[in-house]
Amino acid sequence: MRVHIAENAGACYGVERALNIVLKTAQSANKQDDIKPVHTLGPLIHNPQVVSKLEREGVGVADEVDDVHEGTVIIRTHGVPPQITDSLGHKGLSVVDATCPYVKKVHKSAKKLTEEGYFVIIVGDADHAEVQGIAGYCKDYLVTTSVDDLVELKLPKKVGVVVQTTQSQEMLDTILCYLSRRVNELRVFNTICEATNERQAAARKLSLEVDAMIVIGGKNSGNTRRLHEISKENCANAHHIETADELEAAWFEGVSDVGVTAGASTPQAQISTVVEAIENL
Repeated sequence: MRVHIAENAGACYGVERALNIVLKTAQSANKQDDIKPVHTLGPLIHNPQVVSKLEREGVGVADEVDDVHEGTVIIRTHGVPPQITDSLGHKGLSVVDATCPYVKKVHKSAKKLTEEGYFVIIVGDADHAEVQGIAGYCKDYLVTTSVDDLVELKLPKKVGVVVQTTQSQEMLDTILCYLSRRVNELRVFNTICEATNERQAAARKLSLEVDAMIVIGGKNSGNTRRLHEISKENCANAHHIETADELEAAWFEGVSDVGVTAGASTPQAQISTVVEAIENL
């Protein structure tokens, strides 16, 4: 049985950058005479295994601003609404911003559209932390991943569009095609991260060439779930796992070639562990 790893897979620049920021912040705090707690506001990334490892390194997770009373708070990769950052500052907490630079670009685009009087459509998952952060920069807006949400909506003359960085190009294209026929002025900032496009394209290509496909990443990771959906379209024997313990021997019966890909929040070490486990089945 041959194992093939997708050409583009695993942790992206924004995730690696955030992990470095968090570890340096924790190390600096531990060197001080008066040690103060370090927390991320929400999970740093959508990878439970990495979050657990950071907790062992002394980095806790605070669900709300009110849960932190002293020390340092790290803004996670997904970013937060500006009101949250202001609240942290008002509490006198030390704030370290680990927001992905590509997510920051979405914030700037959404803010610009709002300031110029556009109704903003955010193409993304309403319950995702990144989208909630983007919405904080908008006044009048709608969050959607479906044209159905737009059919009954009375759209204003000026509509602007931004996109959750991990959404698919196909989703954006469908929504833009519909909007282009309904509004007088449409301004679009295609803020899908290139890393997302690369990982989706590589998963699509590899899943056409193998008998089984393993997608590694947090079950709470939107971009990993999309990689699984793409893989499943071409390879019925596609499975989304977080760790090697979830692998089932039955998935590989009669299989000659196995494809492996991983979400943008999945470090290389996690991928290597799964690949080794597959090779040893």
